[in-house]
Amino acid sequence: MKRLVLGVLLVCFVGLSAQDPDEMAVQNTIEAFFEGFHKQDSMLIKKTVSGGIIAQTIGRNKEGVSVMRTENFGKFLKSIVSIPDSVHFQEKLTSFNIQVDGAMANAWTPYEFWLNDSFHHCGVNSFQLFKDGDEWKIIYLIDTRRTKGCQE
Repeated sequence: MKRLVLGVLLVCFVGLSAQDPDEMAVQNTIEAFFEGFHKQDSMLIKKTVSGGIIAQTIGRNKEGVSVMRTENFGKFLKSIVSIPDSVHFQEKLTSFNIQVDGAMANAWTPYEFWLNDSFHHCGVNSFQLFKDGDEWKIIYLIDTRRTKGCQE
């Protein structure tokens, strides 16, 4: 009986730790993106994205209607680096769901956004990535933003 329990536990732990190398590389790319984001380092962010990246956001307008907005990525970078030092922000990714097929990957990352140590909003990021040689590059990013239905 002890051997059976030990065998089952061993299989479970091995299964949990086994992650595809491409999935790990995709996750590392996204984590590097957010490292640059939090450090307000546009050069670090640029290393993780393709030149023609598309960035969009889904949210609600003042009337409460769902809208999608396409962001100019250059303006996005300028806005990040211009945030004053007195403003502390953090986007906490709560999980990763990564799918890879050859040179294409998708990552679904729910998140919580904190502003000056107070919860601000939550949502999901959806990343599309392309494997350019040995590097994964973000080619498309869309996120949702909401204040209701969040888990604090």
